[in-house]
Amino acid sequence: MNPSTTRPHVVIVGGGIAGLAAAFFLRDQPVRVSVLEGSPRLGGKLSVSEVAGVAVDEGAEALLVTRPEGTGLVAQVGLAGDRVEPGTTSSAIWTLGALRPLPRRQFMGVPSDLAELARSGLVSGEGAARASQDLELPPTMRDRDVPVADYVGARFGAEVVDRLVDPLLGGVYAGRSSELSFDATMPALAAASRRYRSLAEAAGSLLPPVPAPGGTRSGGTVFTTLAGGLGLLPAFLAKASGAEVRTASMTRALSPAPAAPGAGHSWRLAAGSAAADELIDADAVILALPARPAGRLLAGVPGASAAVTALGEISYASMAIVTLAYPRSAFPGDGLAALGWSGYLVPAVDGRAVKAVTFSTVKWPHLADMTAYGAEPLEIVRCSVGRIGEEALLQRADEDLAALAAAELATATGVRGAPVAQRVTRWGGALPQYTVGHLDRVARIRAAVAAQPGLAVCGAAYDGVGIPACVATARMAASQVTEFLRRGRQWWDG
Repeated sequence: MNPSTTRPHVVIVGGGIAGLAAAFFLRDQPVRVSVLEGSPRLGGKLSVSEVAGVAVDEGAEALLVTRPEGTGLVAQVGLAGDRVEPGTTSSAIWTLGALRPLPRRQFMGVPSDLAELARSGLVSGEGAARASQDLELPPTMRDRDVPVADYVGARFGAEVVDRLVDPLLGGVYAGRSSELSFDATMPALAAASRRYRSLAEAAGSLLPPVPAPGGTRSGGTVFTTLAGGLGLLPAFLAKASGAEVRTASMTRALSPAPAAPGAGHSWRLAAGSAAADELIDADAVILALPARPAGRLLAGVPGASAAVTALGEISYASMAIVTLAYPRSAFPGDGLAALGWSGYLVPAVDGRAVKAVTFSTVKWPHLADMTAYGAEPLEIVRCSVGRIGEEALLQRADEDLAALAAAELATATGVRGAPVAQRVTRWGGALPQYTVGHLDRVARIRAAVAAQPGLAVCGAAYDGVGIPACVATARMAASQVTEFLRRGRQWWDG
């Protein structure tokens, strides 16, 4: 290797949103970037395909506007003009035999307006009375990480946990509040709870002010998407990054590069099949992988055992998205919009298979403009199936899952007849579980990885499962390897 003429080589293992974002953030650096994706396609949990002739996301379908990392990346790759805003975004909870409004004054299901909670009908009279005790109880002390259910339940009682907090966390993580970490899944509320005696007051401090009588609600929508689906973003990122991007290129091993005079490399990766390994040398490596695959690669790195152990402690939940299309006339009244919601959540205690439903043509009006069944508009609905521990449910055939989702939708909304189109998308091991102790695990992983020259990690396993959080970890990883290469190479001309 002649360092005066050869750019350092950065290899990114994983072609999901985090890996592609990391490649994009390296585009202006004097490095050569390769992205190795083991599956036949890019994008990870971002994918789009047609249902009844309309492009509908199969995985993540919305970006949080309140975190600029995602919208900023969309703008940087030239897709700002393709952004669309939602219509109705208010949600319901389907519980106790009816669709009931999700209180507006709540933070991840934690209520700040206890009178509004009582009016919602989501909890019994006894449950509402128990929740109101939060205003009078002494502070609930904690000196360590605790499950969400333990802390919130101590303040409001079990009904608020079961019928408000659990379904919201289930919608994000497909997990259980009895196992998920309060500090990791609700960091802002966990911090605020140390400043207020009442958890309702802590939640209220994180919400926009209540508008004055006759005034308008402050703030805009918190979501956005792309007109053609968020599943378009990976291809644009890959092209804009300028990286060499390879699919169906499974990375099987990672180890320090063999010492050789003038070699200059830090790492060696083995990609491909066991029968035909391709050895790839790299100056720096970013692992943009789920926890277990990252741990398997780090097992070949001396001194990374603490990271391997901590990564092995992160479990994952599987789920499926069942997308259904109906003629608008199949729904009572004037279609789904007449319900006044963009979808609903379902508490696990109600024993339903479907945990969340999005009325896609209500939430995203541009979809309604593109759908038709003959001369009649279509309604498109996304049903999320599967929580942690429900693997047997997810082993059912596609037809069975679709029929089950359609039957539950009919009970909730009164839709008549069978869907005219359907799609089942399975996401095995897709959602990391931020169980108690997650922040400590992440700290151990990052400390062990930081001790390795030119190595970084990013993705949903660490600081959040949403697109903006994954993009933030990608930027951090790109900065870490850039700084390593700068320090180690006097010939750096970036």
